[in-house]
Amino acid sequence: MTGRAPAPPDPRFSLNQQTVRQWSLPELAAGCAAAGVRGVGLWRGPVREYGPAAAARLCRDAGLTVSSLCRGGFLTAVDPDRRRAALADNRAAVAEAAELGTRTLVLVPGGLPEGDRDLAGARERVADALAALGPYAARYGVRLAVEPLHPMFASDRSAVSTLRQALDLAERFPADQVGVVVDTYHLWWDDTVAEQLVRAGEGGRIAAFQLADWVTPLPEGALLGRGQLGDGCVDLRWFRERVDATGYRGPVETEIFSPALWARDGAEVLAEVLDRYRRYVTGIPAVTERSLITPSVTER
Repeated sequence: MTGRAPAPPDPRFSLNQQTVRQWSLPELAAGCAAAGVRGVGLWRGPVREYGPAAAARLCRDAGLTVSSLCRGGFLTAVDPDRRRAALADNRAAVAEAAELGTRTLVLVPGGLPEGDRDLAGARERVADALAALGPYAARYGVRLAVEPLHPMFASDRSAVSTLRQALDLAERFPADQVGVVVDTYHLWWDDTVAEQLVRAGEGGRIAAFQLADWVTPLPEGALLGRGQLGDGCVDLRWFRERVDATGYRGPVETEIFSPALWARDGAEVLAEVLDRYRRYVTGIPAVTERSLITPSVTER
């Protein structure tokens, strides 16, 4: 006699903490372990509240690898005191990433200071900060990952809007110091992204690959409007195939900011995300056949 059981998750799959923000860190670790998920992307706020060392132990004990820490960045201030404070905060983020055992610190570059209209100048200030932070991070074994954000965030969150712009910054520095984030939510619209992915792969610059869908209309505004995989217009499998073709073999994080998901049971959300990941990202069947006549020791 046979029955159907969920297929084990893709070992590269990583659940970003924001997708199930309703879970505490212990709940996140336990829920991922129960579902067979091996990777998590963490955020500094909850990690700091729990304690970086304790969070690192929690993940290790659950058999989890921390795929990335978010976030550092916001490096575009003109005021000298604010720039010094931003650099100090990013150095602290590097140390936290190292303690968690992740090589990747995601940087949201920062938007325009109040009254400023010079996007190119803001990007140059990001470059200046990377020059100071890159060697520091490398000493900890951490790589800075510049994340380009959709152009609607250019004014307040990221003067870096395209993968080309992110690579133009990253390529000023050694690849083991500065890479880029490929996030489908932010890059799906860009008709140059295919050639820029090739460029990123040739330079070994892809530090993180993140997934979310784009739904219309955005249900909660731009920031909290990310869609569940398969609910929108992004060709997620196209992105996965193109990123894989670059030679990237790192984690694939699902990062969805959605109050609708946060209002639901976390285990239910994770199960749905895994099913959508199989259907829309990898094409792996959602179930596998197994014999139920002689269950294994772990099934008894």
